[in-house]
Amino acid sequence: MTKDLAVRFRVDLGGGCSIGIGKIELLEGISRSGSLSEAARQMRMSYRRAWLLLADLNASFDQSVARASTGGRGGGGAVLTPFGELLIARYRKMEAGLKPLAEACFQDFSRRVNAAPAKSRGTKRTVPVASIRRRASARRR
Repeated sequence: MTKDLAVRFRVDLGGGCSIGIGKIELLEGISRSGSLSEAARQMRMSYRRAWLLLADLNASFDQSVARASTGGRGGGGAVLTPFGELLIARYRKMEAGLKPLAEACFQDFSRRVNAAPAKSRGTKRTVPVASIRRRASARRR
């Protein structure tokens, strides 16, 4: 099987709670750096977005996944709780189990992937959310 195979998934736990690779990588970044802002920088994510993701995780469960202290002169920080560490471990365990399954299911398809560079196949065009909202509000007028 090709070593380029990657499995990306999200677990929806109900009640609007979902766990995906972004939240897991944010928690791992906090674990490594001890800082929410540093974890966000490493992921090229705004601090506000990282803070919202962490707040969502903390609000989704009956236990916090991380605790943050306010910055300032002495500096702040963030630390994972044992519950947060368990959440990462379970997600990564599931990921490790899914990869062999994906390799078995998609083995024939890996031989059919075009070797052409992405430029010649066309690239996905992303549209900023703000422009979508402007177009939608213009249609309502």
